[in-house]
Amino acid sequence: MQNSQLYVGLDIGTTSIKVLVCESVNGDLKVIGEGSQATTGLKEGVIVDIDKTSNAIAKAVEQAATKAGINIKEVVVGLPANYLRLNEVHGMISLNVEQGQSREITDQDVIDVARATMDRMTPADQEPIDLVLKDFAVDRFTGIKDPRGMVGVRLEMWGTLYSGLKTVVHNARKAVEQAGLNIQDFVIAPIATGFNLLNDGEQDFGTLMVDLGGGQTTTSIILDHQLKFAFVDPEGGQYITHDIAEVLNTTQSHAERLKRDHGYAKSELASDDVQVPVEVVGKNQPVNVSEKYLAEIIEARMRQIFGRAKQQLDSIQAPNLPGGLVLTGGVAALPGTKELAQEYFDTNVKIFVPDQMGIRHPGYSLVLALCRYENNLSEVERLIKQVLNQGSLIQSPHQYAQRHNQVQPQYTSPVAPTPAPATRPASPATPVEPTPRRTDNAGSIWDRIRAFFKDFFE
Repeated sequence: MQNSQLYVGLDIGTTSIKVLVCESVNGDLKVIGEGSQATTGLKEGVIVDIDKTSNAIAKAVEQAATKAGINIKEVVVGLPANYLRLNEVHGMISLNVEQGQSREITDQDVIDVARATMDRMTPADQEPIDLVLKDFAVDRFTGIKDPRGMVGVRLEMWGTLYSGLKTVVHNARKAVEQAGLNIQDFVIAPIATGFNLLNDGEQDFGTLMVDLGGGQTTTSIILDHQLKFAFVDPEGGQYITHDIAEVLNTTQSHAERLKRDHGYAKSELASDDVQVPVEVVGKNQPVNVSEKYLAEIIEARMRQIFGRAKQQLDSIQAPNLPGGLVLTGGVAALPGTKELAQEYFDTNVKIFVPDQMGIRHPGYSLVLALCRYENNLSEVERLIKQVLNQGSLIQSPHQYAQRHNQVQPQYTSPVAPTPAPATRPASPATPVEPTPRRTDNAGSIWDRIRAFFKDFFE
């Protein structure tokens, strides 16, 4: 019997809202509907007009629902990385067994230790968005990804806590709910794309991602299956459109069409002989400009965007990563974007394009990643998500009885004095040592990259 589940991704972009309906059958994801709607309710990736944004969301959802033949009530929402904060966190709970005897770890224990891990001071203007698991430890045995079913007296968890401005989260929540939808999950955009568009090796060894959106450009680093760095440049495709409109004295809508239909990110790839008709304000007849001249306007802004991204990476002395550079977002569809990026980033560059029918455009990268993200969550990650989303706690009958026959676990704040050391304890000698994954030479590069990010966080 097939196990089927529907996921609906919602990308609230500056220039357009995108909705994607995916059906997961036995873990395999298939696109069954999509919708998109232009919007003016955002500025530089942040909602500034809830009503306009809500109306655009409702229309895009209606389009996707009609194509998929379903009624959409719940969505997975992508959040921008604006003002994102990253904190390495640690939490511990005692399993409260009598006379130090071990007992089996349950779903509820995972929820409890996740809550203890989040039990830290968060600035008043920040709201936790995601808690990404690194690993668990049971009685000091580290490197555990799923502790359920094991026995012990103490459970610890390490992870990365991501938080964002309450205003950004609130406005997104308000716009979605006003459109008549429930929020299944909030996912930070570079986490969704980094964890679900990159292969296992790219996430492990490290990859640079640049999301060239309409209202902003997000540069992020994925390493060791974690989002390690994110920088948001408030310039994107909208600025390119504005430049074209200003220089050629045409309307924003016509400038957008010129960019989309005739634009190049690198002018040397365009032709001086090909003429493009431009609807100039105040003139009755179109004025021809060369394809190369149009490309020079676009290239100037693209160089500014890539230059700032490179400057930010240089400012933290980020090393070259084995996974290279992956470009996503609608602006990445401009011919010559890959070639121009290679001038700024001395690494392999590729553009991610979804291969599903109807969404073969880099602008659909995020909304596809949102569906993949939710589909790929493990059972343990779903338990952790309950703490973030403050949903009802899952308890089986035997867990319920167990909870009512013993004292509740004692939370230990990661910043308070604890019986366990603040740093991760060394694993006991009895567990099997992990098999080395690198050659000596590759290992030295890997060690330098990991050391850089360890120093960066500390």
